[in-house]
Amino acid sequence: MKKPELLAPAGNMDAFLAAIEAGADAIYIGGYTFGARAFANNFSDDEIIKCINYAHLYGVKVYITVNTIVYEKEVDLFLNYIDFLHRNNVDAIIIQDLGMFDLVRKVYPNLELHASTQMHIHNLNGVLNLQKLGAKRVVMARETSYETLKEIKKHTSIELEVFVHGALCVSYSGQCLMSSLIGGRSGNRGKCAGTCRQQYNLIDDNGKEYNEDSYLLSTRDLNTLEDIGKLIELGIESFKIEGRMKRAEYVYLVVSIYRKAIDNYLKYKETRITENDILELKKIYNRKFTKGYLFNDKNIMNTYRPNHLGIKIGKVIKKDKNSIYIKLNNKLINGDGIRFLNKVEDDGLIISQMYINKQKVISAKENDVIEIKGNINCDNGATVIKTTDKEQMDKLNNLINKRTRKVSINGKVIVKQDEFMKITLNDGKNEVTFISDEKPQLATNKPLMKEDIEKQIKKINDTVYTFRNLEIYTDNKSFVTLSKLNEIRRGAIELLDQKRLYNIEYKKCSYNIDLPNFNTVNKENILIRNKDMYSKIKNKKFNELYLPDYLYNVINDDRKVLKLSRVQNENIKYDIPVLVGEIGSIIKDCYTDFSFNVVNSYTVAFLHSIGVNRVTLSQELNDEEIKELIDAYIKRYQKNPNLELIVYGREEMMISKYNILKNLNNHNNYFLMDKYKNRMPILVNNDIMTIFNYNIRDKKDKFKYFNMGINYVRYEYLDEKE
Repeated sequence: MKKPELLAPAGNMDAFLAAIEAGADAIYIGGYTFGARAFANNFSDDEIIKCINYAHLYGVKVYITVNTIVYEKEVDLFLNYIDFLHRNNVDAIIIQDLGMFDLVRKVYPNLELHASTQMHIHNLNGVLNLQKLGAKRVVMARETSYETLKEIKKHTSIELEVFVHGALCVSYSGQCLMSSLIGGRSGNRGKCAGTCRQQYNLIDDNGKEYNEDSYLLSTRDLNTLEDIGKLIELGIESFKIEGRMKRAEYVYLVVSIYRKAIDNYLKYKETRITENDILELKKIYNRKFTKGYLFNDKNIMNTYRPNHLGIKIGKVIKKDKNSIYIKLNNKLINGDGIRFLNKVEDDGLIISQMYINKQKVISAKENDVIEIKGNINCDNGATVIKTTDKEQMDKLNNLINKRTRKVSINGKVIVKQDEFMKITLNDGKNEVTFISDEKPQLATNKPLMKEDIEKQIKKINDTVYTFRNLEIYTDNKSFVTLSKLNEIRRGAIELLDQKRLYNIEYKKCSYNIDLPNFNTVNKENILIRNKDMYSKIKNKKFNELYLPDYLYNVINDDRKVLKLSRVQNENIKYDIPVLVGEIGSIIKDCYTDFSFNVVNSYTVAFLHSIGVNRVTLSQELNDEEIKELIDAYIKRYQKNPNLELIVYGREEMMISKYNILKNLNNHNNYFLMDKYKNRMPILVNNDIMTIFNYNIRDKKDKFKYFNMGINYVRYEYLDEKE
C-alpha cells in the first residue's frame, strides 16, 4: 500500500512552519500575484526562496499556486514569475489558465505542472485529456465522487490530488462568476467576495417565499477522517487540506490529526481517530462537517450560519443595561472568544473579565452562571458559542514552537592518530563524507575518549537532523581540539544540506504552435432555454441556434447546435455540431463555451491547436481587454482567431451539484432573492442547478465587436418577455 502525500496549505510564514512541524509531506503556497487566494498574506519572492530551501531540508515539497486566469497584458509578468520559480527549484506549480498551462509546458519542459481544481475536472475524460496535455497531476473537483475516482484510477496513470478537509464551494470550482458579476470581485482572480455565504430568500414567480432569510448557498466544511482509509486503499496520491486563509494553529491541528490518521491506517489498517480529535477540529473551525460529494453525504449545506460555529457553551438567561448573565454548559476561561447567535446580527467578544456571584473569576465550569459587564449586543435567550479556545491555542502554539520534527541520520566518525579525521553522514537517500585537514596527534596528557567525541558530534540541535545511530572509531590515545570536532561536524552537515537542497534541472525552450486558418465572418447566433422562446425567435435572421439537450430533439431547425452541459458525466461521441462547457467534452471541431474562462490569446491559440473550431470569450473581459487579446493573437501568429462573444442575455453565474429545488414543484419558476430584492432565476437540468444574473448583459453595438475581430455574437434568452 503506497503512502499518500499529505498536502498542507499555508497563507503566511507562521502557517508554513506550522505545516512542517505538524508532519506535512508537501505545502502549497502563493506569491503576491496569480494565486487564487488574493486575500491571504501570501509570500514575497525572498520568502518563497526561503520556504523552498527550508522545506527541502526536511524532505518536504513546495507547490506554488499560479491558478488564476491571466490577462493578455500580464503574460510577460506571468512568465517571468514562472522562470523565477523554476530557477529556485519549486517542485510544481498549480495552474488554472489553459493557455498558460500549454505555454509553460512547452517553454519549461522540466517544470512539473498540476492542473488546478479551478479547471473543473470531475470525470474520466477530463483527466485523460489533461494527461495527454502533459499534466503530472490533476487536482480533482470537490464534486467528484469516490466511485468516479475508482473509475479514473482504473483507466489512468496520472497522479490525483483530492481535497480531504476544509471549506467547500457550492459551485463547481472554476465555474462560478457570481462574485465577479454581482460582487465586483472575480473568484477566477483569487478575489472571491463570498456571495454564496450571504443570506437569500427562495421565491417563485408569484412572489411566494419558501424560507425566511437564510444562507441557502452556504456549505458545511469537508471532513473525511472517517473514510480516509478508503482513499488510501484506492491509491490516491495526494490528500489536500484547504485553508490558505487560516491561521497557523488551524494548519497545525488539522495536518497533525490527518498525519495521525494516515500513519495509523498504514500501520494498523485503522485510523484510531478519537472523539477528542473531532472535538478539537470543531473548536478550531467548523461550519458543521460533511463527507461531501466525495462520499455521497446528503448533508452538504449549513443554511443556519456561514461562519465558524465553534462549540455551544451556554445561553443568555438575563440581560440588563450594564450586564448579561450566561448559564454555562461547558468550561470558559479568560481569553476565550465567544459569539452570541442573535436573531438579527451576531456579535462577539473576547472574555477579559467575568464574575460569579459578584466575585471576579478567571475560569468557570459547567452549570455556573457568569456575569459579563458592559453594554453588549445580544438577545435575551441567545445561544452562546465558543469561537476561540485559549487553552487550545496556547497548547498548539507550544507544539508549533517546539520544532521537534527532525530528519533521522546515521553517522560514522573516525578519529585516529596520524589519520585525517573523517565523518560520514547518511539520511537513507544521500551520503556525504567530510575529511578534516588535520590529523590527531598522540595525546600527551588525556586522550579524547569515545564518549567525548560522541558528545561533541551530537551537538546538532540547531539543525534539522537527529542521530538515529552514531558510530565512533577511535584508538583512545589521540587528541584533537573540540573546535576541530565542531569543524568536521559543521562541514558534514553543510554537505548533507547541499545534497538535500536538490536542484531541479532548469531548461527553457522556444514556444511553437500549429494553428489553422479561419475565414473572417460576421454572424449572429442565438441560444434559448425553453420551447416557448423558439416561437419568438425562429423567424429572426441568425446563423446558428444553440439548444440544450432537453430541447435538441424537440425543435426542428436546420441551424441548431447542441449545447452540452457544463457538467458532462458520460463519454458520448457526437457527429453533430456541439458547444462544449468543460475540458472532458472537447472533441475535434467543437465550439467551446464561456466556461473555459478564456481571457488571453494563448488560450485561444491552444484551443484552436487541439481542434476547437470556435472559442467563446470569457464574460469577465471588458472591451479593451478583448481588443488586446485579438490584436496580440494576430500579431503573434499572423492569423485570425475564430471567436464568439455573448452580447446579450442573463449570465450563468453559478452551476452547482446542489439542487435547491429538489423537493419543490418544478412547474413553477423559482428565484433567489437577495437583501436588495434582486431576483436571480434558477434553472435545473439533470440535477445540475444553474443560477442566473438578475441583470441582463446587453452589449448592443455588435458592429463594434465585428470590427474588433469577433466572428460571432451570441444572444441568450431565458425568460425575456420581448
